[in-house]
Amino acid sequence: MEKFTVHKGLAAPMDRENVDTDAIIPKQFLKSIKKTGFGPNLFDEWRYLDKGEPGQDPAVRKPNPDFVLNQPRYQGASVLLARKNFGCGSSREHAPWALEQYGFRSVIAPSFADIFFNNCFKNGLLPIVLPENVVSTLFDEVMAFPGYELTIDLESQAVIKPDGSALAFDVQPFRKYCLLNGLDDIGLTLRQQDKIKSFEAERLATKPWLAKAVA
Repeated sequence: MEKFTVHKGLAAPMDRENVDTDAIIPKQFLKSIKKTGFGPNLFDEWRYLDKGEPGQDPAVRKPNPDFVLNQPRYQGASVLLARKNFGCGSSREHAPWALEQYGFRSVIAPSFADIFFNNCFKNGLLPIVLPENVVSTLFDEVMAFPGYELTIDLESQAVIKPDGSALAFDVQPFRKYCLLNGLDDIGLTLRQQDKIKSFEAERLATKPWLAKAVA
């Protein structure tokens, strides 16, 4: 998992409440057992005018010119500004995969659905909760000023605006530690690799019949 320390990026406004995970990555794209390739289908039913199916070449599809992420001023955005209850609906982990693979490193909103919120941290995507009035002000500023960038400093837990003012946010210490060090659940487990190998060697030495039982 990629480390998250300080990120500066263009902000894009998703001006909709209660964006559910089926909107983030529609169900037909969940067939893949791989954790890659979901970025082109992020917000698929909103981004395109034609119906999307797995395996389609995005280059031959019909983009919706009115959708925010298709507007030239938001190309390359890596910070998503959202409204309340972002990520509601089913618990599919593909939703943060799609956001991260599209290029987003962080989502800022007044509130998130719990499971989506937890899944973000497990996949290197930083969800930031800010008061609703603060988020509304950010929406106004992003829409008013093309090229509006935000700097997110995880160590100091601050979102820094172009004028230099900082917006503090909370993050649970263990989650912060994992993001700063690029550790997902597998990475955390592999830190104990020597202890695991030692345990397995001792287990087989004292109970060799287990190896035969497994075989």
